[in-house]
Amino acid sequence: MPGNSFGRAFVVTTFGESHGAALGVVIDGVPAGVTLDMAAVQADLARRRPGQSALTSPRDEADLPEVLSGVLDGVTLGTPLTMLFRNTDADSRPYEPMKDVYRPSHADYTYQARHGIRDWRGGGRASARETVGRVAAGAVARQLLSALGIEVVAWVSRVADVEAALPDTDALTRSDVDQNPVRCPDAAVAARMEAVIREARKEGDTVGGIIRCVARGVPAGLGSPVFDKLEADLAKAMLSLPAAKGFESGSGYLGATRRGSENNDAFVPGADGRPRTRTNHSGGIQGGISNGMPVLFSVAFKPVATIFREQDTVDVLNEPRTLLPRGRHDPCVLPRAVPMVEAMACLVLMDHWLGRVQ
Repeated sequence: MPGNSFGRAFVVTTFGESHGAALGVVIDGVPAGVTLDMAAVQADLARRRPGQSALTSPRDEADLPEVLSGVLDGVTLGTPLTMLFRNTDADSRPYEPMKDVYRPSHADYTYQARHGIRDWRGGGRASARETVGRVAAGAVARQLLSALGIEVVAWVSRVADVEAALPDTDALTRSDVDQNPVRCPDAAVAARMEAVIREARKEGDTVGGIIRCVARGVPAGLGSPVFDKLEADLAKAMLSLPAAKGFESGSGYLGATRRGSENNDAFVPGADGRPRTRTNHSGGIQGGISNGMPVLFSVAFKPVATIFREQDTVDVLNEPRTLLPRGRHDPCVLPRAVPMVEAMACLVLMDHWLGRVQ
């Protein structure tokens, strides 16, 4: 199976490599007759693009989408919607000395083992550059979800050992998140996170952390047991992101330390005539189906694999080598991963919504 497509009713296929001519996305399942706000799509892409702050890779890509199909006079046709992003600032020269060497904790060796060949230029499709298509598709899905009253907001909750308290997820806005380059809504904690990222970069190292996400306005009834549970698809979506290594829904691992009397969500009458839960340890999902409460989850990201320090590795002939990487890289993926997490959440919710109504 190729593995380049995601979804069943809202199908997203990405293509292209980090240092190739271009990357892009084909979205199949966009309803006809929707006025597409390309400025909103561009706003989401701007949050993901490199070079947006001193905390990210200095690679300078405008990420301006070229719409090749699926739209006429700004209105969707119901046919596959294709967007192309040309690479204008790729520089493969720093990777040439490493093209026969497997970089530690990268996908170099595993791609070679899987395909018998790999794109050594910036990691090819294993690069976070691939996510430009996902974020574009997510921005389209976000517009469709907004018309349904569904809103998705993600934020950085932890960088290394610096953690912010859980904000008011009922009121949190994207403006709150974007008030600083770290994308943590707690300004004081964000300053400490930024200091940790800057120190890691100064030392030629990297740091990881955790992103939390809330989806508000999700109706009860999304999700299809037993293998297509909403949280199972969210987990798959999030763990498909570069550097993502962990997923928690609701109380997650903390719930494993509690008793049922502490972790159960008791139902109470809702103002809209539907039951609601007094707490939300379930993260808005029970039995794999949304229960009408906000959907809450978190994603853990490892430190970026490229560090500017000497490391032991091997080459394609299995000979020992010492590697000192070069190139342009993020010291921490978290700030740019916020729109990626939101995009994948939007894709899952849109896919489940369309799957329910079709």
